[in-house]
Amino acid sequence: MKILCIALAAVLIAALGYVAYVFLAYHRLGDIPLEVQGNGSLEAEAGEEYRIVSWNIGFGAYEADYGFFMDGGTESWARSPEKLDANLRNIAAKLSSFDADFVLVQEIDSDSTRSYHMDERAYLRDVLPGETYASAFAQNYDSPFLLYPFHQPHGASRSGIITFSKAGIVSSRRVELPVEGGFMKILDLDRCYSVSRIPTADGHTLVLYNLHLSAYTSDGVIATEQMKLLLADMQAEYEAGNVCIAGGDFNKDLLGDSSVWWGEPDRDYTWGQPIPAELFDGLNLTLVAPIDEEDPVPSCRNADSAYHEGQYVLTVDGFIVSDNVEVLSADVIDTGFAFSDHNPVEMTFAFRGE
Repeated sequence: MKILCIALAAVLIAALGYVAYVFLAYHRLGDIPLEVQGNGSLEAEAGEEYRIVSWNIGFGAYEADYGFFMDGGTESWARSPEKLDANLRNIAAKLSSFDADFVLVQEIDSDSTRSYHMDERAYLRDVLPGETYASAFAQNYDSPFLLYPFHQPHGASRSGIITFSKAGIVSSRRVELPVEGGFMKILDLDRCYSVSRIPTADGHTLVLYNLHLSAYTSDGVIATEQMKLLLADMQAEYEAGNVCIAGGDFNKDLLGDSSVWWGEPDRDYTWGQPIPAELFDGLNLTLVAPIDEEDPVPSCRNADSAYHEGQYVLTVDGFIVSDNVEVLSADVIDTGFAFSDHNPVEMTFAFRGE
């Protein structure tokens, strides 16, 4: 009995010690300037047509048959360094083939247990080189070591978002977003968006936002609060005479009700709620939800198991533009979720020099 009590006490002390470590190690990065690498040579001009692509690459782990533990699957790491390397090379080759003027990438790891501490940014900078693209990386979160799931602890994660531009970026910064408090902050970690400033030929500024809003929250409300901050920032830039484009993973149903296109989900997800339309009231900003009504393709699948017919799919990736941007087209690029739980999305646009 004494031995059992000692063992139980040891387990309890270890558990309490770990909980204390997680909360003490938790920190937020705040608003910080970002390093800009490379020298894009494109001169952005009013009236010209440009192409922007956004893609959440799921830290390179999500092959078509991958199921993530936070989405109802069982896996928490990329399956092996070799498989991760191959998948990242496929993602990089795909992005290079788009030859886009602007590229926004989310969930790219710089030093994480789940991705074998590979610096995944190098794969993209190899194919989107500094001679052609300026780039700026913003760390989204730097999490303490998570012991769950017990069969393969998720570990520590350093992950973020990276922006590439064929036009030169004169400055870039990370903007901290609000997150939930209490235990939920450990699940959803830190959040931010990045703001990159690109001068245009007529003396204005193209302000390019890259974002990855909260997913694993108690009720999805915090992502709406994050949207309010983003929209207020964009509106202020527009009123200052600048051109504003935001793109990324909103973790919201951008179509309002994606089940109209691909059927009802099996259950409710806090990350799949629609964006409240009233958020845009009185603003000079428009949500661009990519969809081809003749051949609709979703931008995201729930990675509860291998990709299959009837799996919950929706569109959470897209763009927001200011009124001085003319959207010429917006669509989802169908990869069959071969390399990520997201398909890339694209938009062609022109802007007015007002």
